[in-house]
Amino acid sequence: MNFNGLITLNMTIKKEERGFVHVIDNTFPKKIYTSFLTVVLILLSFSAQAQFQAPEIEKVTEDRRAWFNETFKDIKWTGRGLYNETKLDDRQTNEIRARLQAEYGDPTQTLQDLIDQENFRPGKAIQFEYWFTVDDSIPMMVLDWDGPFGKGLTFVGASQYIDLMPQIKRTFARKLMSVEKLGNYQDYFYSPEREQWFNVAYQDGKYKTKEIESPEGMKINFDY
Repeated sequence: MNFNGLITLNMTIKKEERGFVHVIDNTFPKKIYTSFLTVVLILLSFSAQAQFQAPEIEKVTEDRRAWFNETFKDIKWTGRGLYNETKLDDRQTNEIRARLQAEYGDPTQTLQDLIDQENFRPGKAIQFEYWFTVDDSIPMMVLDWDGPFGKGLTFVGASQYIDLMPQIKRTFARKLMSVEKLGNYQDYFYSPEREQWFNVAYQDGKYKTKEIESPEGMKINFDY
């Protein structure tokens, strides 16, 4: 190969090298952008997942019942999304009530708050209700379904948040099951099936369910 041929070959190689470098220069920013976007999406996914896995559950206090009712007056209540069983569902309701007392304090309302309402019926004679807001926007309520004689709780939530409810219930159940020291409480319960009033309590490590006469000021109208 002569000198001119070497020059031509060398120029060809340099052009190919420059072309290769040029290709790298064109694709490198795109690769950086793609990698950056991927990292951002992963971080956002982790953040959203972490937020979803640890919802903030706040009890509605007795003095905020009117606010709760007004805020969520158009909500369609449902138990869908809340039927999946947790360890909490296997516990006696009187134990769960003590766990709720320890974690959240007094119920949002009890039978004493309902019995004087005009539309009250014996079949509505619950022992207690706890109302909650989840992440400040999702309503949820839990209540007993047979006083101290049942297991688990009745859960109700908003129909538009059905997809979120299973995780919310699991978080709620874990929080209650992690309670180490149960809270003392005392409620009244009327059982229409048994036609009997009960004083229901947990005091000093002992559960008490005692048959009693109608408590003072808590008379049920049976004419309905």
